[in-house]
Amino acid sequence: MFRRIFFAAVLGGLVAGGIASAVQAVRAVPLILQAEVFEEAAGKAKPHDHAASATHDHDEDAWAPADGWERTGYTLLFNLLAGIGFGLLISAGLALSGEGGWKTGLAWGVCGYLSFVVAPALGLPPELPGTEAAPLVSRQLWWTATAAATAAGLALILIRRGAIGIVLGLALLALPHLVGAPHPAEQGGAAPPGLVREFIIAALVSGLVFWLALGASTGAIYRRLAAA
Repeated sequence: MFRRIFFAAVLGGLVAGGIASAVQAVRAVPLILQAEVFEEAAGKAKPHDHAASATHDHDEDAWAPADGWERTGYTLLFNLLAGIGFGLLISAGLALSGEGGWKTGLAWGVCGYLSFVVAPALGLPPELPGTEAAPLVSRQLWWTATAAATAAGLALILIRRGAIGIVLGLALLALPHLVGAPHPAEQGGAAPPGLVREFIIAALVSGLVFWLALGASTGAIYRRLAAA
């Protein structure tokens, strides 16, 4: 069974990661490149400050993948690894439930999309370069707690069911948003609002494609391996 879980996750993750990378290359990456142009122009327009200059120089010295094939390659690698990691969650869930097939996997993918993309994006929308943001650790903690609470809430509603399960599940879904996501004192960014909206839509669409492809492919591969 463990081999089935592992291979279904790896193969499903490779499929989903490759598809998501192609979608991002067409939709999201061009928007990021445009935002970086605005970010650079905004940085040049700011008045000179020694402390800010030192920080800026330090940021410029930090390594980042070059545009072109290097950036595309690292994006693909990240998506493949993310696909395999999340694929392990789906294939383990399929094993515990004793079910498989692309339809069941697709349902798991929808739940994953709601938990790891939609719910966190309600408080922390996908950000373009140059966007003012709260400290990274605060955002990561809120994102992780929101994803976990949403996944647990959906599990209570869809698996346990019953009045108590539904009430507890809805409470978990709402809790992170009642607490509120961390935001900077001054909001804004270098990119124009229209570009920001386009990027948010592109990120949500690529996330949807990723999770649907991951769920359907992992479920289908898991069932085939179980029948072999």
